Amino acid sequence: MKKTLTILIALFTIAASAQAVRPYSNEFLNIGVDAAALGMANAVTATTRDVNSGYWNPAGLVHLEDNQISLMHAAYFANIANYDYLAFAKPLDDQSAIGISLIRFGVDDILNTTQLIDEQGNIDYNRISLFSTADYAMTFSYARRLPLDGLNVGANAKIVRRIIGDFASSWGFGLDVGVQFKKGKWDIGLMARDITTTVNAWSIDEEEFATISEAVEGQNQELPESTEITIPKLQFGVGRLWEFHHDYELRAEIDLNFRFVQTNDIISSSSVSVTPALGFEFGYAQLVYVRGGVGNFQNITQLDGTDNIGFQPNIGVGFKFKGIHVDYALTDIGDQSAAIYSNVFSVKLDWSLFGGRGR
Repeated sequence: MKKTLTILIALFTIAASAQAVRPYSNEFLNIGVDAAALGMANAVTATTRDVNSGYWNPAGLVHLEDNQISLMHAAYFANIANYDYLAFAKPLDDQSAIGISLIRFGVDDILNTTQLIDEQGNIDYNRISLFSTADYAMTFSYARRLPLDGLNVGANAKIVRRIIGDFASSWGFGLDVGVQFKKGKWDIGLMARDITTTVNAWSIDEEEFATISEAVEGQNQELPESTEITIPKLQFGVGRLWEFHHDYELRAEIDLNFRFVQTNDIISSSSVSVTPALGFEFGYAQLVYVRGGVGNFQNITQLDGTDNIGFQPNIGVGFKFKGIHVDYALTDIGDQSAAIYSNVFSVKLDWSLFGGRGR
């Protein structure tokens, strides 16, 4: 029981205690969306061009020829956490497009045992309650073609809502900017996330927090900071398309992901860290797709003090028929070792299925 209580306190402390600047704030927004992209190790910054571009690079929305809807569900940590995504995008005309998306990452039905023991020291299981902790993000996207042929730009305005039961909640706001340039078979993309930094302002219920402080003497006696700031991140990608005999095509991309903080990435300094990601997609007759990728290269210190390079492999398949896109990805949320693999499914639907057209 003490272990359960300690886990509960740790969960609250990690989620709610915010420093002035946290390099890993709002990390749920870095997981990614769309099984097709996840199967390619998220290496789609330059080549994304559908409804999911609102997440990966809003500049890609201008390639839409019809309204699209996208849905995704994934379970993480042996089904303890659920990750859900819904998006809609539509072309406004030949030069611009808009989109909206919603992400939820949550753990539900967490046992709150802080009131398990009553004032007389008796254990009363009826005093156990349940709560949820969930992160939400709503993104509004706009994209437009520029006069220079092949050059597109896009921007995201996002609202972040984080809730930890009755203990604490926060609101945040941030901006992303993306650029894509196409020249022949080559694509170049740049995505700047949280360019103005994303600020989360926390509201903490002091009475609820006090129940945790009193549950274990000497722990969590002070309220955590009420503001956290997500520092900017930069993604740069180069991709290319090869076509073979009209029915076969291969699309490949390599991305470089920059964080302006020192991490365990394979390229790291006190001011910036960089990790690459490589993905490919092989398609037949624009009907069946096989995907693979590798990314998240990290320097991992072993028990004997030596360093090894860890990485995250991904594979996936996809099927497209008359405006219905069904994709699956098997991803390792840790590295190539004994981490838990996650099954991710997503569906994308063209608006023509509902008897309408985007323009």
